[in-house]
Amino acid sequence: ALDPQSPAGAGLAGEEALEEEEEEPEPEPGPENSEDSEKAAPGYGLGGGAGGTGGGGRGCVLTRRGITLRVLLKDALIEPGSGVLSIYYLGKKFIGDLLPDGKITWQETGQVFNSPSAWATYCKKLVNPAKKSGCGWASVKYKGQKLDQYKATWLKRHQPNAPSAAEEAGPPGKRPENKGRVPVRYCTLGSRDLARNPHTLVEVTSFTAINKFQPFNVSVSSNVLLLLDFHSHLTRSEVVGYLGGRWDTNSQLLTVLRAFPCRSRLGDADTAAAIEEEICQSLFLRGLSLVGWYHSHPCSPALPSLQDIDAQMDYQLKLQGSGNSFQPCLALVCAPYYSGNQGPESKISPFWVMPPPEQRPNDYGIPMEVEMTYVQDGFLTNDILHEMMLLVDFYKGAPDVVKFQDLWNQEQTYLDKLKVSLASRTPKDQGLCHVLEQVYCLLKNSS
Repeated sequence: ALDPQSPAGAGLAGEEALEEEEEEPEPEPGPENSEDSEKAAPGYGLGGGAGGTGGGGRGCVLTRRGITLRVLLKDALIEPGSGVLSIYYLGKKFIGDLLPDGKITWQETGQVFNSPSAWATYCKKLVNPAKKSGCGWASVKYKGQKLDQYKATWLKRHQPNAPSAAEEAGPPGKRPENKGRVPVRYCTLGSRDLARNPHTLVEVTSFTAINKFQPFNVSVSSNVLLLLDFHSHLTRSEVVGYLGGRWDTNSQLLTVLRAFPCRSRLGDADTAAAIEEEICQSLFLRGLSLVGWYHSHPCSPALPSLQDIDAQMDYQLKLQGSGNSFQPCLALVCAPYYSGNQGPESKISPFWVMPPPEQRPNDYGIPMEVEMTYVQDGFLTNDILHEMMLLVDFYKGAPDVVKFQDLWNQEQTYLDKLKVSLASRTPKDQGLCHVLEQVYCLLKNSS
């Protein structure tokens, strides 16, 4: 069974999710609260035009607390709409409409609230009367993404020198990518150290380097790599997905036949659970088993981090099950935009984790390089094309979506780069590949 905590759920991506306890004092709940309460609290005032144009607007220095829904609407980061706002709290779901003036209408009662904080506090108190604040911008989601992250995107766009707290937040789903992360060798890690950055990248070790044989063989189909590579290109944030296939105990061959992208944001456990149920059904209907997972490092090398290593070790133990049975679990890391890649093609690296030596139980697991056989599929299936369309629609309009009409380098757009990367993963029969052009056209229009 799929675990809603990982990889699509909060478990893998806990580092980017805002904690419920991370609250700030909010005004008393109720529809009558004014948005001004979020604008001018002591220490959060509206400054005058640092390098600006004067007269309010974008020239003014807005802090996180000074940015309102009206500001985001004015700059087209969000749009008015019915049912575009949501709150999930203690199993209860609240749906709201975003009005053109930045106010919120709660669909269930028709009440109008002047700010996310007012609505969140009001709703949460209905479920938990002891609740004193709503943590509105971190609790209310616009089309599945937290409003607080749209706020951070606005600051990053208009005030690149804004306070560090705003810079660190990044766009929805974005984990701090730590540009220029230098991978370390496993032998330099030693025992576990809580002070060590969990995003530290670790070089993989080959089995031959430690005089061991790879304990299983791997075969992966071209359609798997095509779909996960496409998924990884769509956003500057990390993506995750599952791998379906079969394990043959006699030949010790793991065959990876299908990728199942998670159309959810990292840390969004509510959506992740629904998506994982859908994937579980798809695996069952196709007669496939869960054999691994993939995720992306958009601008970093295709190497596992310490966090990835621990996650992979957990997944291996879960898939292995009880008793003496052995079923491997494969991890793939895709790096679409890492500047160190050779040319436009994404780097996709498989790895598996070997437990640390028994005499050193407090060491990290050892990330092992996995050799795999690439099998070119005969044709591109309709369900792969359908999944690509769904992914384009899911990321459409997101603040972190890649703008494929922009230049990737001096000669190629991001769309050109994507086409080159996918070209090596297309099937033998080019019959349906003309449909890919329709997907590319959608990408240009949606981004």
